[in-house]
Amino acid sequence: MLEALQYDFMQRALLAGVLASIACGVIGTYVVVKRIVFISGGISHASLGGVGIAAWLGWPPLAGALVFSLLAALAIGGASLKRREHEDTLIGALWVIGMAIGIVFIAKTPGYATDLMTYLFGNILYVSRNEVLLIILLNILVLALVAVFYKEFLALSLDEEFARLRGAPVTLLYLLLLCLVALTVIIMIRVVGIILVIALLVLPPAMSRCFTTRLHTMMFLSVAIGIVSTTVGIAVSCATDLPAGACIVLTAAAAYVVVSATRRVRFRRPRAS
Repeated sequence: MLEALQYDFMQRALLAGVLASIACGVIGTYVVVKRIVFISGGISHASLGGVGIAAWLGWPPLAGALVFSLLAALAIGGASLKRREHEDTLIGALWVIGMAIGIVFIAKTPGYATDLMTYLFGNILYVSRNEVLLIILLNILVLALVAVFYKEFLALSLDEEFARLRGAPVTLLYLLLLCLVALTVIIMIRVVGIILVIALLVLPPAMSRCFTTRLHTMMFLSVAIGIVSTTVGIAVSCATDLPAGACIVLTAAAAYVVVSATRRVRFRRPRAS
């Protein structure tokens, strides 16, 4: 790993992993607490439609994914607010429609661009300098909005009805939160890909929730866990010549299993005695 750090692409990969873990840890905490994992999955998978359309038009794929994921966030958010009884069906429909659109346009793109598959499965080792700059800008935007609306998002996540009674614009806050999820998805696409992005949105906050119930503490722990997971995952990828995105997710998953198992054993012992 230390020898590999001499190369620019490895330095960019580690920097991208650290930066992505920051936004992912913060927004992922809201995703877990608010229980909108399925909605986040719909947004992330629908973004493939933007990748395909952008590639067909000759535009940067991440730009297309950004626009498409934001539109998907607004569509899914609006649908879930208006028709909660069929929320899962609507989200599932938008999920598969977005992916189908992406597959069709990728197939229609002249030639076979292997680089497009990295957006589906992720390859942090191929991150360019422009993409690192994009991740930095998106990180700043996400963290700034969270800092401004922290109390509102806290009320929305813990007790939506209370926030509504206090006069908070719940609908606008909810849509804004989903848009932040979409921005975070774009940040994570290059790290682990569209398919695995939900893993890093969910696993670090799920682990941090085993240690604390305070939202801001969960965020800090989630960021730390994400940074460790990405760093160790990249190291494992270099040592084993396996895909970096999969190694990062499996590292986080293994840590989650260990933490969950340890927590269960710790809480069972007093009952047994």
